[in-house]
Amino acid sequence: MGRMKRLSDSIADDILFMITIEKKFAPGDKLPNEIELSEELNVSRTTLREAIRILVTNGILEIKRGKGTFVKKNIDLSNNMKSFNTLSNARINAKDLYEMRLIFEPEAAYYATVRATDAELKRILEYGKQIEEKINLGRDRTDVEQKFHKAIAKATHNELMDKLMPVIFQAINKGVILSQKNERVAKDTINDHKMIMEFMESRNPEGARSAMKIHILHAMKDLGI
Repeated sequence: MGRMKRLSDSIADDILFMITIEKKFAPGDKLPNEIELSEELNVSRTTLREAIRILVTNGILEIKRGKGTFVKKNIDLSNNMKSFNTLSNARINAKDLYEMRLIFEPEAAYYATVRATDAELKRILEYGKQIEEKINLGRDRTDVEQKFHKAIAKATHNELMDKLMPVIFQAINKGVILSQKNERVAKDTINDHKMIMEFMESRNPEGARSAMKIHILHAMKDLGI
């Protein structure tokens, strides 16, 4: 039973990911039927039903009898995402996600520093300043954090980088959720981002790579991952 619960939680996370990050289903959209969705997610229909029940309980989905399962129309996805991800679940998932960032993002920073146009570099630096402002004002920085890291990935001029961004976004979102009550994470984020931006601005790819690696390792340490 415990294993079924864990698997259904994981599948609920996958469906939520499709809605919030991949934007595969918008508020009001009908989900594919049970057979199609269970095949796509590679799980039994019983596990899928349990995952859907979790999302219904959390106010993400609604079941209309005789019509199917729908993404609720009037939902604040960001708030639902925060309430749905318990701190323990977020920490478990964050370990894998941050390891993925550690493999991916230092190299992205390296290539972006080499290949970014002046306009792309300016955009990255601007997003970095916005993140610092949001942290200092105590405001949610999820959106601008995503823009900062996406701008770096885009500046690599590698088309496959974009394909990996949804995974990176999920890691960033979980990191922000975990760090909301951790002042040290916020302080380290500001200092680390400054270091990344300084190396990028001076077109030092090795420095940018090292700074990004330090940034992610700092976050992992501060968040207890």
